[in-house]
Amino acid sequence: MNEETRPAAAEQELSEILQIRRDKLAALQEAGKDPFRITKFDVTHHSGEVIADFAALEGKDVSVAGRMMVKRVMGKASFCKLQDREGLLQCYVARDSIGEEAYAAFKKLDIGDIVGVRGFVFQTKTGETTVHATELTLLSKSLKPLPEKFHGLTDVDARYRQRYVDLIANPEVRDTFIKRSLILSEIRRFLDARGFMEVETPMLVSNAGGAAARPFETHYNALDVDVKLRISLELYLKRLIVGGLERVYEIGRVFRNEGIDTRHNPEFTLMELYQAYTDYNGMMDLTEELFRHLAQVVCGSTTISYQGTEIDLGRPFERLSMTEAVKRYSGVDFDAIASDDEAKAAAREKGVEYAERHKRGDILNLFFDAFVEEHLIQPVFITDHPIEISPLTKKKPDDPAKVERFELFIYGREMCNAYSELNDPIDQRARFAAQDALAAAGDAEANHTDEDFLNALEIGMPPTGGIGYGIDRLVMLLTDSASIRDVLLFPTMKPENN
Repeated sequence: MNEETRPAAAEQELSEILQIRRDKLAALQEAGKDPFRITKFDVTHHSGEVIADFAALEGKDVSVAGRMMVKRVMGKASFCKLQDREGLLQCYVARDSIGEEAYAAFKKLDIGDIVGVRGFVFQTKTGETTVHATELTLLSKSLKPLPEKFHGLTDVDARYRQRYVDLIANPEVRDTFIKRSLILSEIRRFLDARGFMEVETPMLVSNAGGAAARPFETHYNALDVDVKLRISLELYLKRLIVGGLERVYEIGRVFRNEGIDTRHNPEFTLMELYQAYTDYNGMMDLTEELFRHLAQVVCGSTTISYQGTEIDLGRPFERLSMTEAVKRYSGVDFDAIASDDEAKAAAREKGVEYAERHKRGDILNLFFDAFVEEHLIQPVFITDHPIEISPLTKKKPDDPAKVERFELFIYGREMCNAYSELNDPIDQRARFAAQDALAAAGDAEANHTDEDFLNALEIGMPPTGGIGYGIDRLVMLLTDSASIRDVLLFPTMKPENN
């Protein structure tokens, strides 16, 4: 068969398989055995329970259900394997145990069909825990075949588009999302134990502030107003600190109209928390504790492997100011640079591209991106950012050109961003005005003045530490996943017909 006829032949074969499965369904329906009319099946055990508790369950009756992934028909007795949320479980199906008619029906089942089995637990001669079926029920008919050998779904694009098949075909994918759920549960448990309260704030907002990002825009028909999807959780959570809640956090979706790559998805999960009466040093301490706790619970150790590199979360995280980091890796000492012109001259000398509107602090940040990030493999807090890139952060008392801010980097990636929160409404208004000027000059990611937030600050906000964590990147780290799409059940994809 030549290359031109092979795809046509494969398509014809698939078409025949699809028709055979529909014919089987039609025959069942004609015989009054339509599986889609079954509304429930009482499951008493899952695969993991049966295997782990064999000693207690041997000879006992159980009721299990799952997708049939393997079927071996051997005359009057057969074996099949059902896959449920915990894994695979073997079932022994014999004609003399379930009856001749039921056995004939079993032999017609297809891989991918969802089946319920009642029977007793035993072990085969090879020692495999098995359910000896006394009753077998087809619960749902699979009208499309699974990928060949049920583990053949390797095309990355197809896996992301058809996550439901990916979860069936690749057990390690299911394990990743089980771990993701565990991570979120443990974060909540960790924070709840420390007196934090989980809250929810609006997703549709008139002013999308709190981060440097381009928002998605839409229109609210009922009010006839333009609104935006939130890009962060910050400004509403700080309002709650003003209201006296003192320790709050939110885990929720945020939306940024930006590119897609291995670390970015336009829709992602962010967690932000705010604690009254502490500062960015308190946020560093809490972050170290949280990351160690999650690694120990999820991975069983504070030393983990990520993409072949050993990451030690057990030792104290290094703390390094942004100027110290830039000096270490570029040789340029920004503490000795006093003006914007000097900073631009240093950028030209080092081949760092900048815009004319950029100030000294902006260029320091450009140097950090160009020379530093890739070297930050082990956990390190980068602290004391320039004020130009931190419009919501409190100034350092001894150096007003810098702010009390840190970012945690692991494996060259930003994992979180934290501040000693700016609570001076007069200073905040001036910083918003500077952001408005940037927006007017064409910066689509600049913040805008938020009058209601300024009103809240004028009511009075206590000294506060705040932090934002990218949950998806955290899950990537703890599940050794190379791409953010590997930890999102349904990542953003370009429509297939485009």
